[in-house]
Amino acid sequence: MKKTSFLKIPINRILALLFLDVISILTASFAAIYLRFEFRFNAIPRIYLERYERIIPVTIIVTLFFFFLWRLYKSVWRYASATEMVNIILATGCSALAQWVLCAIWKQNMPRSYYVLYWIFLFGLTCIIRFSYRILRLINSKRMNMGRSAGVVNVMVIGAGAAGNAILKEIESSQYINLRVRCIIDDNKGCHGKILRGIPIVGGREKIIEAAREYGVDEIILAIPSADRTKRREILEICKETGCKLRTLPGMYQLINGEVSVSRLREVDIDDLLGRAPVKINVDEVAGYVSGKVVMVTGGGGSIGSELCRQIAGHGPKQLIAVDIYENNVYDLQQELKRDYPQLNLVVLIASVRNTNRMNAIFEKYHPQIIYHAAAHKHVPLMEESPGEAIKNNVFGTYKTAMAAQRHGAEKFVLISTDKAVNPTNIMGASKRICEMIIQMLSRHSQTNFVAVRFGNVLGSNGSVIPLFKRQIEEGGPVTVTDPNIVRYFMTIPEAVSLVLQAGAYAKGGEIFVLDMGEPVKILDLAQNLIKLSGYRVGEDIEIQFTGLRPGEKMYEELLMQEEGLVKTDNELIYIGKPIEFDEEEFKIQLKKLEQDAIAETADIRNDIKRIVPTYHHS
Repeated sequence: MKKTSFLKIPINRILALLFLDVISILTASFAAIYLRFEFRFNAIPRIYLERYERIIPVTIIVTLFFFFLWRLYKSVWRYASATEMVNIILATGCSALAQWVLCAIWKQNMPRSYYVLYWIFLFGLTCIIRFSYRILRLINSKRMNMGRSAGVVNVMVIGAGAAGNAILKEIESSQYINLRVRCIIDDNKGCHGKILRGIPIVGGREKIIEAAREYGVDEIILAIPSADRTKRREILEICKETGCKLRTLPGMYQLINGEVSVSRLREVDIDDLLGRAPVKINVDEVAGYVSGKVVMVTGGGGSIGSELCRQIAGHGPKQLIAVDIYENNVYDLQQELKRDYPQLNLVVLIASVRNTNRMNAIFEKYHPQIIYHAAAHKHVPLMEESPGEAIKNNVFGTYKTAMAAQRHGAEKFVLISTDKAVNPTNIMGASKRICEMIIQMLSRHSQTNFVAVRFGNVLGSNGSVIPLFKRQIEEGGPVTVTDPNIVRYFMTIPEAVSLVLQAGAYAKGGEIFVLDMGEPVKILDLAQNLIKLSGYRVGEDIEIQFTGLRPGEKMYEELLMQEEGLVKTDNELIYIGKPIEFDEEEFKIQLKKLEQDAIAETADIRNDIKRIVPTYHHS
């Protein structure tokens, strides 16, 4: 860290402080002796006045020396804190002690109480000089807030800890933040009725709704970065009933890094209400099979693929290859990884998994050892309209990439599958079920470990309901839900990817790993909660409209076929589904016809799929 140079501090500011300090030293010295003799000038013995005149020049020099030593001319006093107060105590204390020592050496002794009184007066005057600017700023800020009260946002802060204190401090000291904290909520009963930075702590979470109404709160800030998901959910469930806008700190690391500030606040998102404990993985297991390996991620620019790349980059691969047909997303990922992992050996390639020659060329040149196959068309309604494209990209893109992996001796091939592959009612889900069958077939005749990982919806992924709902809320509604009873499994993108990496560590070949997605969530509840989290009232400010199930859409998703059953792994959130047996030779013949019909764009393609996946029921 660079040392602060006095040349960088305005010289006129230093001169002004020096002048005021000299005045305060003279005043403190005389006030000390004046007080000692009970404020009667005539009662002061002449000898003490003569000694005062002799020692005052040296006192000024010594005191200024200690003021420089304790950095009283370098601090930014408008943001002064306890550290600066300690420095003032030490500087003035050293000055008083040095004066006592010098007087003893020069035999210019003053009354014993003089030195104590001198320190008290000098400390008080120095504090007044240093902190007066901050006090004046605070008074001016409150005066300005009173003058523009019509535009001020009334705020409730939840959390009277270090993070809450930091938020209050910034709001108090900044003239650019148009927020006024009216009350504080904290579950610690010992705080109730007390004042933090002039703001009353009115009670625990049970007082949130009442206090929001009493103080006219417009916005609630959740400033408890150390709270676990369950606690956050419980508090937010109460907050969303107030109709106030909600914001929160991203996480505990912000507090640890000292980055707590208003600018770090983010709007409360729907995943804050999931209330599930954070997903934990065995980092050593993941690092053990990824570290030092050449890892390839297809669909690297997508929601799942890009997060795979981020997490893999953190585990020290020998080389990371991101493959995608769409250049914009993967370009953004490339710039992000270059910035965050400058030592990473990163290769970004534009390629289609449907191109046999291109995939073979990539495997021939880079020889990836571990492949995460996330490239796929995934939008259910769009694939219903273009079934041939779903088959060409999902089924035969997977087949060609898997064959290239087998041909070039890859160690592991992990297919990203979906819960829609279970008893599919749409082309996208059926295509993914065929992909799983391809993986199972190849695993029986290959040294490469082919596995599939199946999970449900991920919050915030491209095309998911959450970004759609947010956009509809921003536009003033209505928010569209297909059916009031439709339910889905949800998990955050980082959680899902962490479990995919963990499942890859367990892979021995042929498994279909199933992720425990927790309890299913009603889409209607998601929509209502997101509206409330945005500070609106359901049905009054934002309407919800029901549009009916789309072609191929299920009322609920399943993670397992009934025949599969479950086998536990060491991670309680990852299970292995028992593979369903099928005739491989017949499957190969069916695949060939499916490919021909997909290329020819024939109307018979749904019948082809039905013959391969008997559980497929087109709605």
